[in-house]
Amino acid sequence: MTAFSMKSWFSRRRRNEAPLTELAPTQWQDSRQIEPSWRGRTQTNLRWSIAGAVLGGLLSLIMFAPASWLAHGVASASNGHVLITDTRGSIWNGSGVLVLTGGLDSRDASLLPGRLRWSMHVQGMALALKASQDCCINGELQLQIRPGWGRFEVALISHADWLARWPAGLLAGLGTPWNTLQLGGSIRLTARDFKLEWVQGRWRQFGQLDLDLINLSSRISTLAPLGSYRFTLAAQSSDESKAGISTLTLITLDGALLLSGEGTMGAGKARFLGEASAAPGREAALNNLLNIIGRRQGARSVISIG
Repeated sequence: MTAFSMKSWFSRRRRNEAPLTELAPTQWQDSRQIEPSWRGRTQTNLRWSIAGAVLGGLLSLIMFAPASWLAHGVASASNGHVLITDTRGSIWNGSGVLVLTGGLDSRDASLLPGRLRWSMHVQGMALALKASQDCCINGELQLQIRPGWGRFEVALISHADWLARWPAGLLAGLGTPWNTLQLGGSIRLTARDFKLEWVQGRWRQFGQLDLDLINLSSRISTLAPLGSYRFTLAAQSSDESKAGISTLTLITLDGALLLSGEGTMGAGKARFLGEASAAPGREAALNNLLNIIGRRQGARSVISIG
């Protein structure tokens, strides 16, 4: 090979081959571009894994939440006056013993006989709660709980003439003055299209609740029975300006002790003004009782709440 041809061959080889100094930086630069992309995908997958684990944990917690959670909710909502003790099962299917108390610092308590059993399931956009108790509930008590955006609704569904019935002596667990009166007889609860709705921080009632006190007696009176009475909680008006206010009414159905009164309840506060008196010829037998149940004004006793 001549010198001229060797020189031409080396010249063409140098033109066709890229220098190593040019190739190395390009490959290293490509690896730097791939690494952030790989790290981004890894972090995204990690976030989705954590979110899935948290969601799965929350669902498991809700599905297997113990019945004691429901008991805490009832105690809080009633300011400690209604308790569910000896709970078993879950919030979805459980049982417990109902207790009436005078509040958080009270030592008075009354246990309702038998166990309260409940079941709860999702029904459309609402929760359906069913409760039964052999001693006291007529068949099955049904509540429909419907949460919403900025509102909460609880509706009482019943097709029976009355919902529940308890011995009046249970009221002694609520403390004064019930623990002094030591009532006998029974209490019967009925409802008419009763519904509670929470909107903008206020409760609003629809329909009516009636509490019948039947054939009441008291240990501080020799006269028995004293009589039968009806206490009514009713929606006051459909007027928006009076939303959240309900009326309270007490009337005498029959008996020697005459009770009457009216009031309102709203924003968690109750105002009631009533009076008690004796039927003609029964004044002496009821004199001691009238001194206890209210503020005595002549022949009558004034009952004031709020």
